[in-house]
Amino acid sequence: MKIKEILDKIEGVLEGNAHLDELAKKTRDPFKILISTILSARTRDANTKEATENLFKKYNTPTLIANADVEELEPLIRKSGFYKVKAARIKEASKILLEDYEGKVPKDFDDLKGLPGVGNKVANCVLVYAFNIPAIPVDTHVHRISNRLGFVKTKTPKKQKKP
Repeated sequence: MKIKEILDKIEGVLEGNAHLDELAKKTRDPFKILISTILSARTRDANTKEATENLFKKYNTPTLIANADVEELEPLIRKSGFYKVKAARIKEASKILLEDYEGKVPKDFDDLKGLPGVGNKVANCVLVYAFNIPAIPVDTHVHRISNRLGFVKTKTPKKQKKP
């Protein structure tokens, strides 16, 4: 990759062109942000965006996803990678939202972490992008840089404190 391409990518991120930034500008729908963030694990933004758009064209509510066959969800989110695991997780998360939260995404960090496919980073992304609650989503890259800069001294992102 050329330096110009790297700088363009950095500029795009700083200008808020990341998928979650775009989604949050279009909608503050906590459910869509939650599902999109679960799909974003270990994949590029462009692939997450495509998988999210494919999914929400057909299934855009917790009820629709919870009642869908996993085999129907899989091809729609295939582009996100690990689609078999992610399909099962978003279906189960949707069921839990319906059964335990009246179909609404919780605003509580610990409640979010109780959903399948939701760890610290995903929970914090949902808090920030869906509810505008201050939090810092920490992935392995942010963690590594934070350690190198001396902001933290922890071995893994999971050791960082919740909000």
